[in-house]
Amino acid sequence: MELEDFLAQMQSEVQAEIEERLRNGGSDYPYPETVFSEIVMQHMADNGMTFEPQVCHYSAKVSGANLRLSGVALSEEADQLDLFVSLYQGATELTSIPTEDVKAAAEQCLRFLAKCAEGKLASSMDEANDAFLLATMIHGAYSNLDQIRIYVLTDRQVALKSKRLKDREIGGKTIKLEVMDIERLHRHLSEGKPRDELVVNFEEVSGGALPCVYIPGEMSDYDYALTVIPGEALRFIYEKYGSRLLEANVRSFLSATGKVNKGIRDTLRDDPERFMAYNNGIVVVADEAYMGKTEDGGPGLLWLKGMQIVNGGQTTASVYFSKKKSPEIDLRRVRVPAKIIILKSTDSTAEEALIADISKYANSQNSVKQSDLSANKPFHVEVEKLSLSTYCPDGVGRWFYERAAGSYSTMLSREGTTPARLKHLKENVTPSSRKISKTDLAKYLNTWDGKPDLVSLGSQKNFEHFMDGLKDKDGEPQMMPDVAAFKTMVAKAILFKKVSSLVRPMFPAFQGNVTIYLIAVASERFGKSFDFEKIWGRQDISLNLREQLRIWAVEVNEVLQRSSNGRMISEWAKKPECWATVRSATYSHIVEGIPEVRQGVQN
Repeated sequence: MELEDFLAQMQSEVQAEIEERLRNGGSDYPYPETVFSEIVMQHMADNGMTFEPQVCHYSAKVSGANLRLSGVALSEEADQLDLFVSLYQGATELTSIPTEDVKAAAEQCLRFLAKCAEGKLASSMDEANDAFLLATMIHGAYSNLDQIRIYVLTDRQVALKSKRLKDREIGGKTIKLEVMDIERLHRHLSEGKPRDELVVNFEEVSGGALPCVYIPGEMSDYDYALTVIPGEALRFIYEKYGSRLLEANVRSFLSATGKVNKGIRDTLRDDPERFMAYNNGIVVVADEAYMGKTEDGGPGLLWLKGMQIVNGGQTTASVYFSKKKSPEIDLRRVRVPAKIIILKSTDSTAEEALIADISKYANSQNSVKQSDLSANKPFHVEVEKLSLSTYCPDGVGRWFYERAAGSYSTMLSREGTTPARLKHLKENVTPSSRKISKTDLAKYLNTWDGKPDLVSLGSQKNFEHFMDGLKDKDGEPQMMPDVAAFKTMVAKAILFKKVSSLVRPMFPAFQGNVTIYLIAVASERFGKSFDFEKIWGRQDISLNLREQLRIWAVEVNEVLQRSSNGRMISEWAKKPECWATVRSATYSHIVEGIPEVRQGVQN
């Protein structure tokens, strides 16, 4: 898909979401910039570039300085923080944005962060302000943050080749400033390969080519190389690229308190020369490798294009954070063994399956589930087949199951051979509003199954639990879904989407957590009497059900607010104790006349 087409698709997605929210009513006009921010942040989370995002729009003048924020994402260990600020124009054709405008937006977000870190913002805010809890949280957690990034989001193009601004420092912490413009977003989403823009030149990062053994794959779809990477070079690479260097399912550092990571830290500090003997090393995939000569004339690895660490993410992050926390560690004495797989396949689906298998079979250090590497699992393959053969009640439209990253865009490019055909696909057959990803499906199903605390952990963690739940008590896969099961899955997706649209205008913050807990409460209250066939038939939920959900939404939000005891609701919602509290609360009786509720059915 060309960049111009991608821009049109993005604006179409924004407009479709606005229209959906207007149809649900009960709110002011949804500002396009707000919708754009939410869509881009979620795309970034789904692609492993950030953590589970929370919308938090803040704009104010404090002490004569303008402060702005569009959203926030905090790692599960509360040691990595991403802040987002949006510059949206609604451009219908490729348009450039002055670098000075981008710098100004980043500066406003930096001021917000600085005020939070100093504790001055929370002390000057009303506790009812949407951003009060966030400002309090940042102030309390700031000293423990290992990584802070600010992203400027825009639907225009920035004339910055690296898509980065100069790093800044606040309170002794380095703040990385990055730009997610329409061009960079296109690279990540249309191609489905976040690694594409990562180019590592070992002459620059380690002073010369890396000695290696290179084996061409004459009868396979990959070449192979063995090398060692200097510890300081690996630290530099991680500092430059951060979580984008790592496969999505291992992107989060598990903290130095874990048994494996603590051992890595101790070895780096006490026996750096023995690190290569003790450590299993890392496994890297790349799209291209360029060879040269080492200083002694032997074969050497000069640089890699599309470098991605699929095993050894914890080793890499441990090297970086150990040095950051203990500057006395001498990484010049450390060598990390590395196995390099250079991909040669022209079939993107087969290539991603190979990457998944490499990660699956190579992973032997931390017990990391293969959450985002399950595209070729039988369950997902079967759901995809059902999505391609099951039509909506109108006999025209279908729901699209995005089994592999980027497959929706690929489908539009393949089947939308003319402008008229593309428009028909996007508006009538498979609009983006009827797209379901693997992590989306896990969220919809686990929420209705009464697991809102797991869903609140974020898409990747929840997906791991979901995949575990697909197995029976002996660890074997359960029965594959049929057409009826697929329709029920879609009905649960429709319910979730409609509830999300309904809840969003009702509350100023933490709407996502309210949505998840509201649906879980509804599942408990309705039980077996709920008829998903009605939702499939209407492709919507009834007005009576909407009214019932609005009543319960207020009550669920009140319970979450009261029971959080001043904590960030997004953090409190991850606790089993939160679900125990919410499910045991008292709620209004079910109203009469809800079409989706079968009469006389025992729960």
